[in-house]
Amino acid sequence: MKHIRFHSLAPQYFLILVLCLMGCAKSFNPDIERGGNYTFRAGHPEVRFSAIGLINDQGDPQINIAADIVYGSLIYNEEQDTLVSDLAIDIQIVDQDNPENVISSKRYTFSIKKQNPNIVYSQEVYTFQRDIPVGPGNYKINFTLTDLNSDKRITSSANTFIPNPENNVSNLTNIKMMGKNMAKDQPSWSPITTYDVPGRVDSLKFIFQVTNNKSNEPLTVDSKLMRFKSDTSIARPMHYNDYSPSSIQYKGIDYDKREIIQSTQRKLIEAGNVLIEFTFGQQKRGNYRFQVKTNGATEDSDLFKARDFAVKSTNYPSIQTARELARPLAYLMDDNEYEEMMKISDSDSLKEAVDRFWLRHIGNKHKTKNVIKKYYQRVEEANKQFSNFKEGWKTGPGMIYVLFGPPWYVDTTLEEMYWSYSYNRSDPERNFYFYQPRFKSKYFPFEHYLFRRSQSYFSVQYQQVELWLSGLILQRNI
Repeated sequence: MKHIRFHSLAPQYFLILVLCLMGCAKSFNPDIERGGNYTFRAGHPEVRFSAIGLINDQGDPQINIAADIVYGSLIYNEEQDTLVSDLAIDIQIVDQDNPENVISSKRYTFSIKKQNPNIVYSQEVYTFQRDIPVGPGNYKINFTLTDLNSDKRITSSANTFIPNPENNVSNLTNIKMMGKNMAKDQPSWSPITTYDVPGRVDSLKFIFQVTNNKSNEPLTVDSKLMRFKSDTSIARPMHYNDYSPSSIQYKGIDYDKREIIQSTQRKLIEAGNVLIEFTFGQQKRGNYRFQVKTNGATEDSDLFKARDFAVKSTNYPSIQTARELARPLAYLMDDNEYEEMMKISDSDSLKEAVDRFWLRHIGNKHKTKNVIKKYYQRVEEANKQFSNFKEGWKTGPGMIYVLFGPPWYVDTTLEEMYWSYSYNRSDPERNFYFYQPRFKSKYFPFEHYLFRRSQSYFSVQYQQVELWLSGLILQRNI
């Protein structure tokens, strides 16, 4: 038996931020579902996890567990012509009102078997789903994925609420979000486990239930799909001016400025549990909210649930298409060159232009191949570490990470973050500063670090770009 170990991402992850991503998968606001975060550590399996409480067709409460496991993050044993990854998933459901009360504890063991050797490079996912019956209540779900071939594990958690279908009151379950990619050979609905929706998903479905409205008090259910004004731009060069406090780049998202995509009203006359589904076509890039609100006897008794999400690049967080390969070249090109490349609409022509760009600068085909691999690994790593309302590589930390790699030292405070690429912590050319214009909260659930720019960084960025375009980045990062 041959033991194969592979991880598609470079080993030098920024540990402190990774640990931040391993916390609770939900926002602080229990009425707004945002899916899970990217949870990964160097050498560990990578998983994206969500848990939604619902009432099934028989009227029984249950928690739907969904986890997307990245094939390329796993360890495989070679058995004849088959690669085998052995995995274990542990799920613990805890009563939030009484944390000592463990409602359910389950372990599932299974194997992923693939004959394609390229599976060890794949950023595609295996989706694990289970429905676990529970009673009504507020729950915390602890989820652990263990790669049994390496004994490495990753842990995440989520909160959810299930109303009591026996109570003679009206209530809303959480909203489950599904997506369908019609370009697949066998398209089917799959759970959306994170805040981010890859652009290849061309249909969206939202599922929720209204429980036990009183027959003598008809219930009105209002639903809306809306798009918020948000920053989707690429980070400015290091020597440009800082963003103005009035700009959308500074704010990140302006929840007060929204576009209503669709609004629907439905009146429920009969009492009982009502399953409601809404389906939408593909949405353009941006940040969205699907929300449901019902009328109560008073304004305080109104019911509200929402599912926030962002539509991002086609294969997010991975990089596959010609346009996904072309966009991050903004950090290596001048504005005119980049603008001309992005005008190319044909995918084959755009891919040829990307290849010509790299080969024209580096020359040697073998060296060019290794530089390209290193650059786009950095882009994917940035997506998974710094993703917020826009792609991770577009953020300030993402830009520095792509160009310079993982920092040698990191210092953080509540408002600020310092990255150092030198033993001299006072070297102005190798120490970079980020600040948060808005703190993460239930009203703004993102890490939003802006890079502190300076005209003195012109030569610093120029020299770093030259390392990439000459291929010397393979010998040294700085």
